Amino acid sequence: MEKRNGRFAIIEQLLADGIRYMFGNPGTSEEGFLDALSDYYPEFEYILALQETIAVAAADGYARSTKKPTVVQLHSGVGLGNGIGMLYQAMRGHAPLVVLAGESGIQYDAMDAQMAADLVSMAKPVTKWATRVVHPSSLLRVLRRAIKIAATPPMGPVFVSLPMDVLDAPNEEEVVPTSIPITRVAPEPEAIAKAATMLATASKPLIIVGDGIAYSDAQVELTRVAELTGAQVWGSDSSEPNMSATHPLFGGLLGHMFGEVSSRITSQADVVLICGTYVFPEVFPALSGAFAPNTKIIHIDLNAYEIAKNFPVDLGIVSDPKMTLAKLGAELEKIMTAEQKRLVGQRIAQIAETKKQHMTEQFEADKAVHDIVPLHLSQFAEELARHLPPNAIVFDEAITHSEELCRYIPPTTLGHYFQTRGGSLGVGIPGAIGIKLAHPDKTAIGFSGDGGAMYTIQALWTAAHHNIDAKFVICNNRSYRILKLNILQYWQEQQLPQAEFPASFDLCHPDLRFDELARAMGVQAVRVETPEQIKPAIAQALFHNGPFLIDLVISNEVPGAIG
Repeated sequence: MEKRNGRFAIIEQLLADGIRYMFGNPGTSEEGFLDALSDYYPEFEYILALQETIAVAAADGYARSTKKPTVVQLHSGVGLGNGIGMLYQAMRGHAPLVVLAGESGIQYDAMDAQMAADLVSMAKPVTKWATRVVHPSSLLRVLRRAIKIAATPPMGPVFVSLPMDVLDAPNEEEVVPTSIPITRVAPEPEAIAKAATMLATASKPLIIVGDGIAYSDAQVELTRVAELTGAQVWGSDSSEPNMSATHPLFGGLLGHMFGEVSSRITSQADVVLICGTYVFPEVFPALSGAFAPNTKIIHIDLNAYEIAKNFPVDLGIVSDPKMTLAKLGAELEKIMTAEQKRLVGQRIAQIAETKKQHMTEQFEADKAVHDIVPLHLSQFAEELARHLPPNAIVFDEAITHSEELCRYIPPTTLGHYFQTRGGSLGVGIPGAIGIKLAHPDKTAIGFSGDGGAMYTIQALWTAAHHNIDAKFVICNNRSYRILKLNILQYWQEQQLPQAEFPASFDLCHPDLRFDELARAMGVQAVRVETPEQIKPAIAQALFHNGPFLIDLVISNEVPGAIG
């Protein structure tokens, strides 16, 4: 085998694993590695971001869409520091990122020189695994291990520190594809029989699901179990269409911020099936009372750590959701009596009618604001739904306006709707970029709030630079609206009177002109402020060949606020 340096060997390993993109921001300690990239273009392409946060967020979108290991390049300690917030996002969202960061070299360890840092210790809290390559003979072995760990459930980011002298040294390692284990683990028949009996005899069953359903491609099997048991399905740590939002039994998402919101729903059940998620992911979760006394809890997940982590369970099954739900559905069909099936039919009819009435009320409320200014997102979403191609992919970081968006463009199909997860703002624009790279043949449109957009606005330059034909909509309400909603809850909990919102919650004076910012970075854009501007703007965005941004100026009213 012809000798080559490690900086070439590492790219050959990535290509052997079917990895063709690297998202990054260049630095001196990676310059030799990056210089080698030109030898592998166009099979291997570097997606240039102007800040590390954007590189990680775009890779996160790509990894979420492909569900495959995705490579990020960061620069030494300062670059890793810039990317840590988004690495936390990727860790909480289980994105299989392989993060590589250069450093000056092992030979300089004793010098404590400029930019010296303990990169592995920095990365450990926000990754599944973090390590440093310390000898040229183990460069590819370590890289393959990192790829395997990132891609093995529960998926998540890993970190590898690459000293320059290791990359510059001759490397004689053989390139072989990474061995990624098959994790479709089947449950024991006894466990399935026990779970089926619990669910069949329930009078108030409830199902809580998360993105483990999407990863396992188990939407069909989940829906079948819900229909067989007459259980309403709620999402928890759920950012994909784990069940079609249009299904009568889909109740929506449990609380994101406050545990009491979830508890009002979960405490009504007598049997709860949890699958593909953990309970509960709120910022302020309920410490007790999430379930009623004597409620039976069944938890199915490939991640054993999450089962019974916060609350006891009666039956925990470490297995693949798709295989397990399929077997559970078959067992339910076999054991359920005619009377049980009759009661299930009654439950389904009642749940469906309640949901239909609720949706009718929401659509009627939307009609009341159909022609007014300032705009509401419902006005825009209703028009967009008429023109969006059937195979379009939506990345939704609209946050407080997501409910309006989902009414008209409901998440129904796996792989075609992604919502933000993990807690970091700023994923909407770069997330749409990553998704478009993963699916160049499909329309990709990213929604972001004005606050979130300003975290990663430089991502527009990346879209223009690489001519990535993603579309972007900024929900510009001139405020951190989520904070206003949360402080209303805080005032209520603390029995404090409502007051003026903190000045730091507003994003005005001066006005943020996202259309002008976009054009300054090479992205065509329009500003939409009135109902008659909506349709032309959507048409222009969808037919434009290249990235396009709509600066959608919408109402900043806060439900529940006085005055």
